[in-house]
Amino acid sequence: MKLTKTGVEKLALPDAGQVLIWDDYTRGFGLRMTPGGKTYIIQGRVNGRTRRVSLGRHGVITTDEARRKAKQALAALGEGKDPTAEKQKARALSVTLAEVAEAYISDRRDLKQASVDNIRRHIKTTFKAWANKPAAAITRDKVATRFRQKTAESPAQANQSFRVLRALLNYARATYRPDDAPLLPENPCTILSDAKLWNNIKPRSRTIQLERLGDTWNQLQALREAPEQTTISRTTADIVAFLLLTGTRWSEAATLTWELVDLEEGFFRLLDPKNRNPVTLPLSGPALAILEARPRTSEYVFPSRTQSGHLKDPRGVFSKLETAAGGHVSPHDLRRCFRAIAGAAAVEYWKTKLLMNHKPGNDVTIKHYTETSDLRYLKPEADLIAAWILRQAKLAAAKVVDLETRRATA
Repeated sequence: MKLTKTGVEKLALPDAGQVLIWDDYTRGFGLRMTPGGKTYIIQGRVNGRTRRVSLGRHGVITTDEARRKAKQALAALGEGKDPTAEKQKARALSVTLAEVAEAYISDRRDLKQASVDNIRRHIKTTFKAWANKPAAAITRDKVATRFRQKTAESPAQANQSFRVLRALLNYARATYRPDDAPLLPENPCTILSDAKLWNNIKPRSRTIQLERLGDTWNQLQALREAPEQTTISRTTADIVAFLLLTGTRWSEAATLTWELVDLEEGFFRLLDPKNRNPVTLPLSGPALAILEARPRTSEYVFPSRTQSGHLKDPRGVFSKLETAAGGHVSPHDLRRCFRAIAGAAAVEYWKTKLLMNHKPGNDVTIKHYTETSDLRYLKPEADLIAAWILRQAKLAAAKVVDLETRRATA
């Protein structure tokens, strides 16, 4: 039949499924009827593929309007223009950087929460101006300009944020492929390598000098035992001492829960550490004593002020340690310090790496022939490290007494 307004309106809708009626005068122009209504369509072939495209619902557009649109659409098919591919391309080209980031986070289910938070932070800060604009609009020039701006603020943060952007845009190129062509012909972040713009950041090496370790430990113990200390201050002092004795990362110690600690056997477990290698670690005598003295007021060993979460900010105690330590101290400084103490205590390097839960790397013996998940057999080494710290603390205390005696008799 020839599709006309009168003829279309006389057609009864099906009770289920769909019915297709094709126009006898315009080849490829038709009407699709479902229980929900009538829609004008076209169908044709382009680039070897059959395409069916909706033109509009009857009543929203007239039959004559639909026929005109059909002729235009069919002509476009004849010229090789694929409307489905065009829609996919338009949709892909409109995807914003923020949408790419959320899709990346959703697909990368193995990402740690810290990584997720880091991605979202950079989207809201470094790339705020691009967040709600199409990712495809990011060019090499824009990347270079913004990278230089960020470098002026912080070279390290510039590197970090643009590594995040590089990963997001690589993901976009791999997943948004209209007509099986990448959304971006290249990752615009390649300009940072091509033009050698990446900042040369020297790895941090700051630590507490070993000759100051005794004074630092004694100061820390004074903070732990001071009667005027608040609960949160005592908790912070305890976790700092724990970090120094175990070499664990801040995130691992802060999120430690009582169910992962065995005080009777003297060990604790890290189920999801940074390197994704679940490990059981021994507690030295002093580390065990710290945990035994801690009140169980929360699921966390080191709870926050409200007891509902874990401790998040140790800066108060670190600021009080600066005089004894000889400068600013951070949680990762204590981890480096642990490595230095282990060396001074004559603990073999491979055993120190295991206690710090470092990946074995290319060390075949450790990787394939050494137990790396249950390290309770390294308790003697943990005790050696703790004993070295206590010995330095005793020597430092003796020096203080000697100095005070000399002043008193001068």
